[in-house]
Amino acid sequence: MDVSPKNKNEGSKTSIQSEHNASGALIPMVIIGVLFFIFGFVTWLNGALIPFLQIVCQLTVMQALMISFTFYIAYVVMALPMAFVIEKLGYKVSMSAGLFIIAFGFLLFVPAAKTQAFGIFLIAQFVVGSGLTILQTASNPYLVQVGPQETAAVRISIMGLLNKSAGVISPLIFTALILADMPDVSAHSLALLSETERLAQIDVLSNNLILPYIGLAIALLLLGFALKFSALPELESHDVDNNLDQNKGSIFRFPHLILGVVTLFMYVGVEVIAGDTIGLFGSSLGLPNATSLTSYTMAFMVLGYLVGMLLIPRVINQVQALTGSAVLGLIISVLVVFSSPYDTQVSLFLWGWIGLTELPNTIVYIALLGFANALVWPAVWPLALDGLGRFTAQGSALLIMGISGGAVLPLVFGGLSDHFGGQQAYWMMIPCYLFILFYALKGCKLR
Repeated sequence: MDVSPKNKNEGSKTSIQSEHNASGALIPMVIIGVLFFIFGFVTWLNGALIPFLQIVCQLTVMQALMISFTFYIAYVVMALPMAFVIEKLGYKVSMSAGLFIIAFGFLLFVPAAKTQAFGIFLIAQFVVGSGLTILQTASNPYLVQVGPQETAAVRISIMGLLNKSAGVISPLIFTALILADMPDVSAHSLALLSETERLAQIDVLSNNLILPYIGLAIALLLLGFALKFSALPELESHDVDNNLDQNKGSIFRFPHLILGVVTLFMYVGVEVIAGDTIGLFGSSLGLPNATSLTSYTMAFMVLGYLVGMLLIPRVINQVQALTGSAVLGLIISVLVVFSSPYDTQVSLFLWGWIGLTELPNTIVYIALLGFANALVWPAVWPLALDGLGRFTAQGSALLIMGISGGAVLPLVFGGLSDHFGGQQAYWMMIPCYLFILFYALKGCKLR
């Protein structure tokens, strides 16, 4: 997920902005582009990791989704401490530190895999989420300040595509590296084995995790050192925008902002559920390579992102995009609940004719939620920050707190899944999309 709030402070000028020519912006854009790719790769690796650890640690659905909880709750717990670190160290050094923290989190997967201790896996996830928090907080200002203000939206779109494209690739790489010799393993297949055979297969799976994560840690350490000594310029501090309504004395007196925070809470929750539970549901059906199913959700998100870039604002505006996303999310959620988890007619129609693997209709509809979700984040941010003036920075911080939806709502889904079944648990998506629809039609207009 890419945290991409827009900076509307046109009065502030930095050294980067004063030198924003094509050649001067190229190197910073490449470096930030690599970072946004890493954001997506690490974030959506969870979609493969969750069904994998459900098998290795023998977890219920709710327990498995604690992996998402510990990852996303780091954004809330560590946001203020990481902001303090950035203030003290500067943006460039802080981004390097973020890469080092993620690398340390990946190294913690080694003792976790050796002992198959779920608690150590959760600690590792929290450390990785903390590293991403500082990376996200430090790198996003460059999107606006690395080039001309009038082309900032284009840079944000490019970074968003890199972020989501990495989400397509990471589950596939995880599956290829760790499950190459065991493509048919799933929670369903392991349940059919004897106790001795099951434990032996779990040991093999767990050990397969070690070398890839050591390799990822080394790669991030090298990238962190490269970033520290790179040509990326440091950002200068900027003044606060004074173009505001002075009668507003508190950030909490902007109802469209507060409702926007709740909307992002709902959105991040359904986005994470769509991306992180598809593998769990596929594993329960006994589908081969269930850890790669998140790639389907992310591929549809990339498609939705591309459609949005083509249509907004040429054909539709941000409010219309948000409305359409909510309505589509409602329709697809109902289809998820009532579709057949065994029939494959939908995938046969969509891609079976070109030879791609056919999937159960329910899995396809969960993946299609990625398309419905794609335009929500970029639509909510400008609507929620509109007219905040000098409160824009505080508003952005509150909106980032909405990421906690990715921690809380998947746990709710897990509890419902354990009690009512995986498919029926998707009923919880309906009130979430209804709130997003309310914000599009009414909430974003309240002042």
